[in-house]
Amino acid sequence: MRYSLVANGEPLPSAQPETVVPWWSFGKTVLAATALTLVRDGLLGLDDQVAAGPFTLRQLLQHQAGLADYSELPAYHAAVAAGDTPWPLNEMLQRLEAGRLRYPPGSQWRYSNVGYSYVAQLIERSTDLPLQEALQQRLFRPLELSAITLATTPEQLSVVDLGVAAGYHPGWVYHGLLIGSLAEAALLLERLLTSDLLPRTLLEDLQNTRVLGGPLPGRPWAAPGYALGLMSGVTHNGLTLRGHTGSGPGSNIAVYHCRHEGRSATCAVFNEHEDQGAVETQALHHLTAALQHG
Repeated sequence: MRYSLVANGEPLPSAQPETVVPWWSFGKTVLAATALTLVRDGLLGLDDQVAAGPFTLRQLLQHQAGLADYSELPAYHAAVAAGDTPWPLNEMLQRLEAGRLRYPPGSQWRYSNVGYSYVAQLIERSTDLPLQEALQQRLFRPLELSAITLATTPEQLSVVDLGVAAGYHPGWVYHGLLIGSLAEAALLLERLLTSDLLPRTLLEDLQNTRVLGGPLPGRPWAAPGYALGLMSGVTHNGLTLRGHTGSGPGSNIAVYHCRHEGRSATCAVFNEHEDQGAVETQALHHLTAALQHG
């Protein structure tokens, strides 16, 4: 496993070579943060109904909009495995019957990549910019990050290290597949949660967590939950982590931030095996050590 660590705001040196990896669902944290900059600037309302359906931006970001997820479609997994060209977004939505809500918005929680595809569209419409440029303008540049790319073709994944299945098309990630280094992933989360990019009230909204139950087998969570684009919960050793785990063909990433007794640390871990518990446990290990000795 590869990892990058930030302790008390400072990147720690690493003997590992810097490589580019797919960020998978850590991209949801990026989209949520970008959407909240639009709320900050009065371009969106967190609790206003959005054009995509009878739900709000907050409900989309917290997976409470009532939407299903395309991972439920056996044909989706078969097409990805076969190396097929991604379906157009409208075709995917039709196959999923995405207009049929699975529960009244706000009443339940159900993870949905579809919801974040709507968030990506909302960012583009609100900024009148392509998604990559909107992310650069509103998030990456303000946080002083310069080497994060929205992959749109298989050729762009030729520079990605480890785990991505040969011929994988990033278009299968309908909310967008970001690629970048582990160092920039850790720095992005650290700076997002500790800088003044978002005003205090929105930073609190970002981290306001819905608890989703008890311990998860094989994973470090004692009380897992979800905030706005952030997985957030208490671990078995009593620390509260906020960040995101992401999975794709042949690899996982976990990017988490923790504060404890006046210290803070952020860790990004990448593994070429599809085991979410392994990357989360490794991230917790590095965070615990940094907080104890930082």
